[in-house]
Amino acid sequence: MSDTSTRTVSTASMVIAAFSTIVEWYDFTLYLYFATVLSRLFFGDGQAALLTTLGGFAIAYLARPFGAILFGHIGDRHGRRRMMLGSMALMSLAMLLTALLPTRASVGPVAGVLLLGLRCVMGFSVGGEYTGVVAYLVEGAPAHRRGLIASLAAAASEVGGLLAVGLSAATIALTSEATLAAGAWRIPFLFGAVLAAAVLVARATLDESPDFIRQQAQGTVPAHPLRHSLTHHRAGIARGFAISALGSITYYVGITYVPTFLTSAGKLGEGAALWLSTAAAVMVIAVTPFVGLASDRLGRKPILIALALLSAALPLLLFSLMASGSAPHALLGALSLAAVAGGVSAVGAVATAEQFPGEGRLSGLAFGATAATAIFGGLTPWLAQLLIARTGWPLVPGAMIAIVALAVLPVLATLPETAPRFRP
Repeated sequence: MSDTSTRTVSTASMVIAAFSTIVEWYDFTLYLYFATVLSRLFFGDGQAALLTTLGGFAIAYLARPFGAILFGHIGDRHGRRRMMLGSMALMSLAMLLTALLPTRASVGPVAGVLLLGLRCVMGFSVGGEYTGVVAYLVEGAPAHRRGLIASLAAAASEVGGLLAVGLSAATIALTSEATLAAGAWRIPFLFGAVLAAAVLVARATLDESPDFIRQQAQGTVPAHPLRHSLTHHRAGIARGFAISALGSITYYVGITYVPTFLTSAGKLGEGAALWLSTAAAVMVIAVTPFVGLASDRLGRKPILIALALLSAALPLLLFSLMASGSAPHALLGALSLAAVAGGVSAVGAVATAEQFPGEGRLSGLAFGATAATAIFGGLTPWLAQLLIARTGWPLVPGAMIAIVALAVLPVLATLPETAPRFRP
């Protein structure tokens, strides 16, 4: 792929863009970490209610590609800055309205419908978020540091996940079931709405991407970005899909689904499962920048292949450890899964963006990376829980990760190296 402009954006803009993913991932993953609580409040008790709640997460993810297409068009046609302002404004509104929702005890089944509707709005807005931030960082970073800097967005997003799981755990630990149902469950969502509003204000100061400025100067801004990407970047879309499929299933089954798995199949309490997942989030934050830096020095391709092999070999064993009922075994399994998933997210962030030149990049990411995330991220926690319930086999999630890893290995083996120092 052709290099972006050698110009870089200001340090302040890079920091705001990278760390604004804290809010994005806090807001979106909070629902999954709070799934067992939300299922009782909005859908009733039992396995069916939990499956409905996880199904809501999946439905919200199906809205992500549509949001990515709309916001991708805005970003490719009118600039990355405008795109990131619009997506964050919509996210702020959806989070605030979620915090203000009535529960099933107040209005009956309509509460669940309202919750799922707002999750779809959230999914739509997130569709324009992460890929937009990663593209902005790749286009604004020095070429020899793109992997490291793009990985900071992945690390920052996990800080958001850490805040989500930590505040969820604290809310559950510090309140009784009655207090939780009476309104304490709203606290994490209100906190997310305030964070999102703060980021929206900060984003108003962002510089425009140097690559988009280049396109404007050269007159190469696509008039029809979606058509441009489908016409010129089909191979990049397919490769981005494969990379994101691996990243999505390792993250959403290997990290964010884990609290639900531990409370259902692993027989741990909600509080213990969430604290364990907090430790896993810390592991991801620790691993991510090192993998991003390694991808700058060793290349994207060998790192991705190594992580895919680990994703094929380890998950069955690690989910077996987590299903044992032993807290130390569960911790070992969760931390190991988190390390692999964090590594894939780190290198996958820059590798997917580098499959495209600046022209049509966001639309290409919408068709490839975001579509894969909708399928292998949003659907897989629900599918894992359903298959465990139907088969009684607690290792289903590990098998799912291994199958996807093996399926994408041939694509990764033929991947062109996109790290600038390894290209002729």
